[in-house]
Amino acid sequence: MKIAHFDLEQPHTFIIAELSANHGNSLETAKETIRAAKKAGADAIKLQTYTADTLTIDCNTEDFVLKGGTLWDNKTLYELYQEAYTPWEWHEELFACAKEEGLLCFSTPFDKSAVDFLEQFNPPAYKIASFEVSDYALVRYVASKKRPIIISTGIATLEEIEDVVRICKEEGNEEIVLLQCTSAYPAPLENANLLMIPDLQERFGVVAGFSDHTLGITAPVMAVALGAKVIEKHFILDKSIGGADASFSLDVEAFSQMSKAVREAEKLRGEVHYHHEPHTIKGRQFARSLYVTKEIQKSEVFTEENIRSIRPGYGLHPKHLGEVLGKRASKHLHKGERLTWEMLV
Repeated sequence: MKIAHFDLEQPHTFIIAELSANHGNSLETAKETIRAAKKAGADAIKLQTYTADTLTIDCNTEDFVLKGGTLWDNKTLYELYQEAYTPWEWHEELFACAKEEGLLCFSTPFDKSAVDFLEQFNPPAYKIASFEVSDYALVRYVASKKRPIIISTGIATLEEIEDVVRICKEEGNEEIVLLQCTSAYPAPLENANLLMIPDLQERFGVVAGFSDHTLGITAPVMAVALGAKVIEKHFILDKSIGGADASFSLDVEAFSQMSKAVREAEKLRGEVHYHHEPHTIKGRQFARSLYVTKEIQKSEVFTEENIRSIRPGYGLHPKHLGEVLGKRASKHLHKGERLTWEMLV
């Protein structure tokens, strides 16, 4: 599976920097953040495309007021989204800026009008936020555009995940990435449930990854070790910018550290094989093998006194010791010679 030129079948993990609300209501800050994301090791920048009116209504009754220990308690949904949204008129410049930096750029649409708007930029993929997984009509519409679709599982039930995967396939779109995600901001480490990553891949036969809301960089690195091919992390130029997502976003230094650690984790993950690499073969000098440990005359019998299993490992394998003992030497042998089959009669 590819997202534009990026081949998700290769060992290289697809690292997405989530711009989200981390622009401080400044187009220049948003563009500077994109440039910084490239330097910090991101492969893509992701936007969110909505307005307060496409997500909710301007209402302050109890149902619409945030509560329950969120970062945004006592704000109305409308107030939160009005503060956090990325103006649609910025998108053209943001897509262009990303292209100049060599970053892929795509977005999370939150309604059909956002999808229609984003199509003009020919995005390499679409993202479905976990809170929108239950909006089957939106998922179907996005899938119908035949672009790779990245879906955060977050609050989704198993039935909902099964449904949206089926919906995508019904639309002829099998370019699906499922991201393990904990929809808490920030998410406690003990709730990350990273073992979901290999399960999502095996259960649904799709590419699996991780959308991270934990603090720090441990979780995404562990996710890569468990097979995540996509990592999404909120990115902010500087936490002093503030905003709805600043507290659980990585700044430039931390994101750079994460990118470096992810690349190291890719190397550590390696591949399953049982053949020897050159450095492993070289290490045989510290293995054991059969050597002549005492001068042996021609036709003399091999015994535990003149043949031993010792380091290095260049002689016969120690498993052959029983076969060698009791045989006779085919020629005169000197102490320190590696034992070979040709030395036996």
